[in-house]
Amino acid sequence: MPYTSDRPRTSASRFGGNSRRSSGGRPGGPRRSSGRPRPQAGPSPLEQALIAAAEAPAPADLSFVELGLPRQLVSALAGEGMEKPFAIQTRVLPDALAKRDVLGRAQTGSGKTLAFGIPVLARLAAEPKQRVSATPRAIILVPTRELARQVNEALNPLARPLGLRVTTVVGGLSISRQMDALRRGVDVVVATPGRLIDLMDRRAADLSQIEISVLDEADHMADLGFLPAVRRILDATPADTQRLLLSATLDGGVDKLVTEYLTDPAFHAVKQTTDAATAMDHKVLALSGPAEKLLVASEIAVRPARTIFFVRTKHGADRLARQLSRAGAEATAIHGNLNQNQRQRALDAFAAGSPRVLVATDVAARGIHVDDVDLVVHYDLPGDHKDYLHRSGRTARAGARGTVVAFAEPGQSREISRLHRDASVTATTDSVHPGHAVVRELAESGEAVVVRALPQRSSERRGTGGAGGGQRRRSGGGGAGYSGGGHREGGAPRGNGAGRGRPAGSRPARAPRQQAPSN
Repeated sequence: MPYTSDRPRTSASRFGGNSRRSSGGRPGGPRRSSGRPRPQAGPSPLEQALIAAAEAPAPADLSFVELGLPRQLVSALAGEGMEKPFAIQTRVLPDALAKRDVLGRAQTGSGKTLAFGIPVLARLAAEPKQRVSATPRAIILVPTRELARQVNEALNPLARPLGLRVTTVVGGLSISRQMDALRRGVDVVVATPGRLIDLMDRRAADLSQIEISVLDEADHMADLGFLPAVRRILDATPADTQRLLLSATLDGGVDKLVTEYLTDPAFHAVKQTTDAATAMDHKVLALSGPAEKLLVASEIAVRPARTIFFVRTKHGADRLARQLSRAGAEATAIHGNLNQNQRQRALDAFAAGSPRVLVATDVAARGIHVDDVDLVVHYDLPGDHKDYLHRSGRTARAGARGTVVAFAEPGQSREISRLHRDASVTATTDSVHPGHAVVRELAESGEAVVVRALPQRSSERRGTGGAGGGQRRRSGGGGAGYSGGGHREGGAPRGNGAGRGRPAGSRPARAPRQQAPSN
């Protein structure tokens, strides 16, 4: 029977969750416990529940039809090449469709975007209501603009046949256009916390009628310091709002968020499969110093396939992109100093195959899915194992194989060993120099990228909402690209500018179609 679940409900008190949301104070506000939390030895009760969920037997292998999804939604899924749910979707959907709060954990690339997206669309379609200006019925909070765009692109082809409108509100794009899209009425808002708060402050977004809210990559929002904004947003929603929280990792401030805002949640997790664990080859290249590091990077970057280099700073991304381009490997950079249009052009150009090299800060470590990236290079080591995993997760997606390389300068061996230990990764280590056999093997690896043509980018207004609801995949080159010159350190200031064209030497191309299991 659709929208029902016969699964036993886990007592919230056993896991520190609310048995009932607070009926006093702010709408939807949490019931906060007094006193200091007691230190716990070993995994927290929340972590134990997720471990138990991962170890539980897999549920029956049901089709989308058998799960009770609306006919139009099943047809739309089939049109996108999705006939059966992925593992995390099979676990989450029955409880989410039954309007239970859900806490889920699954690895990057497992299909968790639709694990929460399908219940949102199914619930709204099952109970159609007239749209009210500036008053959406569902919100999906994500930490980055790139992830917002990915979620939007995954949901829009499914929402349109149901007569639902989805729009995106993020920083770096025109707030007036986003206000206009909300004013005309939308059903689902995909938002970054800061921009949604801006719209709430301008009374352009009213969350009093929210029926279902989603937090995606909540741990990353905690890392970025967004939890106060997230709490304010959740407090503005009704007390009985259904809440879904799914992430590749659950730690940091997420525990408190769960206990404060999720009522009697269903716990769902998927163990990393053997295939997924072995799909990445992890390597450490031990180098003698910075000069050798750049030479080895330049040698690897000329490979025929796509490569992503991760660095720690914005200026470091610009600098490395310029240096690789001067060495003969055309590269484009993406980081927080670029406005949304420039970042999107850079990603579109990389997805189209020209250039084949992307240099990124951790802003691109989550929410970016470009097909056929088979090599990720940690040019600068990440800050912790979570960033290592999310950077590495840009390769070996949806069953494909990939290689992850970390550069280790003198004195970094202990740091990289800690990263691998905490990430449960086993890596091979080679002391290399320019021209070394391991370096040459990487430089010659991968299949040659076929550059594809992109149609001319349509107007920006079409991508910010309106009747079609949200951003569509747009064309263009990479406003942050380099081909040995024309560098502007730090990119453009934050704002609504439209960027300055694609990288020198790039060709118009059509981005490859992204696969169904996204972040």
